[in-house]
Amino acid sequence: MGSKWRKAKLALGLNMCLYVPKTLEDSPATVAGERFSDVVSLSPTSPRRHSDCHVDMPTTPTPSSSGLRLPKLHSYKSSKSTCAICLMSMKAGQGHAIFTAECSHSFHFNCITSNVKHGNQICPVCRAKWKEIPFQSPLTDNISHPRSRNGHVHLSQDDAWMTVVRRIPPARLDTNRNISTLFHTAEPGVFDDDEVVDHQSFRSQKNSSTDVGNHHSVGAIEVKTWPEISAVSKSASHKNFAVLVHLKAPHAGQSSRAPVDLVTVLDVSGSMAGTKLALLKRAMGFVIQNLGPADRLSVIAFSSTARRLFPLRRMSDTGKQEALQAVNSLSSNGGTNIAEALKKSAKIMTERKWKNPVSSIILLSDGQDTYTVNSPSVAATQINYRSLLPVCMQRINAASGLHIPVHAFGFGADHDAVSMHSISESSGGTFSFIEAENVIQDAFAQCIGGLLSVVVQELRVEVECVHPVLHLSSIKAGSYNSSLTSDNRCGNIEVGDLYADEERDFLVMIDIPADNRSSNDMTLVKFKCTYRDPLSKDLVTLDDVRDVKIERPDTIGQLVVSMEVDKQRNRLRSAEAMAEARAAAENGDLGAAVSILERCRIKLSETVSAQAGDRLCLALDAELTEMQERMANRRVYETSGRAYVLSGLSSHSWQRATARGDSTDSTSLIQAYQTPSMVDMVSRSQTMYLGSPAPRPPPHLRPVQSFPARQQPR
Repeated sequence: MGSKWRKAKLALGLNMCLYVPKTLEDSPATVAGERFSDVVSLSPTSPRRHSDCHVDMPTTPTPSSSGLRLPKLHSYKSSKSTCAICLMSMKAGQGHAIFTAECSHSFHFNCITSNVKHGNQICPVCRAKWKEIPFQSPLTDNISHPRSRNGHVHLSQDDAWMTVVRRIPPARLDTNRNISTLFHTAEPGVFDDDEVVDHQSFRSQKNSSTDVGNHHSVGAIEVKTWPEISAVSKSASHKNFAVLVHLKAPHAGQSSRAPVDLVTVLDVSGSMAGTKLALLKRAMGFVIQNLGPADRLSVIAFSSTARRLFPLRRMSDTGKQEALQAVNSLSSNGGTNIAEALKKSAKIMTERKWKNPVSSIILLSDGQDTYTVNSPSVAATQINYRSLLPVCMQRINAASGLHIPVHAFGFGADHDAVSMHSISESSGGTFSFIEAENVIQDAFAQCIGGLLSVVVQELRVEVECVHPVLHLSSIKAGSYNSSLTSDNRCGNIEVGDLYADEERDFLVMIDIPADNRSSNDMTLVKFKCTYRDPLSKDLVTLDDVRDVKIERPDTIGQLVVSMEVDKQRNRLRSAEAMAEARAAAENGDLGAAVSILERCRIKLSETVSAQAGDRLCLALDAELTEMQERMANRRVYETSGRAYVLSGLSSHSWQRATARGDSTDSTSLIQAYQTPSMVDMVSRSQTMYLGSPAPRPPPHLRPVQSFPARQQPR
C-alpha cells in the first residue's frame, strides 16, 4: 500500500504528506471544543441521521470567510472520516488523495487545492494559518483519476447534484483564466455585456376554439363566469351583486416554453455563514441545473456592498459550469445592503442589450437592511420600505415599462419581513417565508417551476355593463390594479403574466335596481380578455365570452347560492381578516388579532361551501388556525408570526403560491395556488436531495393543484 502512495506522490510531482485513515471509526478530532461531525445536521429542530442530512454542496472559503461552521447538534461520525470542505466521506481505497495539514486536519487533496488556489492559506476548520500549502500542478489534469474536472471531489454517481457537472465537457487549461479573473474583475460602467439571446424559434401551438355551455377555450385560455344567484325579482333591488369571472391559463407545451432572463440577488452577509450559505449554494445549484440553454442567468452577491458575479449568460453547458464555479466561490461577511443589491439588479435589466420574453428577479436575505431603512440616520417613524426598490421597478411607475417582479425570500427568524414583503408587493412579485433552513431549495424550486412555465403575458380583463340601468360598484382583484370608468359602467383588471395551468378569480360587484318594467331576464355584464403570447408575441383577443344573465321574475322562491361565488367570498373574507389581524398585532394587541381570526373562522364555518366540506374552506380554516398559534405571544409573533402572515397575504392577494413554513410539504393543507409545474419542480428538488429518490406521497396526500374541481357553471 505504501509503495502505491509513493507512486501517487511522484505522479503528482509534489513533496507533501498524504494520509489514509485506517478505519471509519477513528476517534473524533476536537475542533475549538467541539467535533466537526457535531455540526452536520441541517435543521436545529429536526435532527437526522448523518447519512440523511450532510451537505455535499462543495464550498470554497476565502480569507474573509468565516468557514463552514454549522450549528452544533448531534455527533454521529468522526471528523477524520469526513472532508470539512465538501462534507463527503474520506474512505481508504476510494482513489481519492488525502491531504493532512500541519494542524492535523485532513481534506480531500482536490478540495484543498481548489481552496488554496484562491490565495486562502487558512484551515477551514480551526482557522490556523498554514506555512505549507498544497499546489496542484497542471500535469495532474492529464492524470486519470475518478474525480470531476471542475475542481471538486467526484461524488457518487447517484448524487443528482453532480449530474450537471458530469454533462459539462472539460474546460481547456488556461492558467491565466481562473475563477478569480472570471468572476472578480472590475464591473463595467454599463451592463450591456449580456450574452446574446438564443434566437431559436419558439412558437406555441394554438388550440382551436371550443364552446361548451358557458365554458370557452379560445387561444387556449379558459374563461368561466358565475352569477351569485340565478334570479332577482323585478320588485327587489340588490346591492353588490357578485359575478365571478374565472380564468385558467393553458397547459405548458412539452417541447417549447418562453426562455427566461433571471437575476438572483443573494445575501452573503456575515449572518449567512455556515449552514445557511452551504444550503444556499446547493439551492442555486439546483436552479442552475434546471435552467435551459436559452435561459440567461446573472448572480448578484451582496453584504455591505453588492457585486455582480457575472453578466446575463446563457445556461449552456459552459455557462452552467462557470455559474456553478462563481456561486461556489461565495463567502460570507459584512452587513446587509439590500437597496444597493436591488439597484444593481435593476441596472442589469435596464441596460441589457438583449431580452428574453420572461424576466424576473429572485431576492434572498436573512437579515435587515442596515444601510437604508434601518440606518442610524433614519427615524423609526420615517421608514419608507419602498425606498429599497428602485423607482423604475415599482408598479406605480407604469411609464418605465420595466415590469419585472421581485420574488423575495425571507430566510430564518431574523429577516425583515415587512421590508421583503414591501419589495415584492411594490414590484408585483411574491414574498415567501423560509422558516426551516433545509427547505430553501424546495422554495426556490416552487418559484422557478412557475417562472419556467409562463404561457400568458400582459393579460387584461375588461368588463362592461350591458343593461342600461346597471352600474359597477367595485372589483375585488386583490393586489392587481383595477379601475372603473367615471360613469361606473365599465372596468378593467391588469393581470399580467400567468404560469401554465394557473388560475385567477375576480369578483365584479354590481348594483341591480328594482325594475318592474324589465323583461323576465336581464343581461348583466360582458367580458373581454386580451393577452400576449410570450413565444410568438402575438396579441390575442377573446371578446366573445358569453354574457352573464339572470332571471327577473315577479316572484322567486328559495334560491341556491353559487358554490363558486361563495368559495371566493370566503377567500376574500379570510384575506381581509388576516390583514386586520396583522394591523392589530402590529399595534401590540395580540388578543384582538386572535379574536379577529376566530370570528372569521366562525363565519367560514357557517357558509354553504364550508358545510358542503369544500377543501378550500378547510385549507383557509387551517391557515387561520396556524396564524392564531403564531400570535400566541409577542416573541412568537416577532420570530415567525409576522412573516407567516405577510407571506399568506402575498399569496392570496396575487393568487400565487408562496412558501410558508411547511407549505411545500406534500401533506400540508395549505397548498393554495400551486400549479402542476410547481409541484413537479418541488418533487424534482426533493428527489435530488442528497441524491436519493424521495418516495412519492400516496395520491390522497399529494399537493392540490390550485383549487378543487368547480361545479358546473350556470
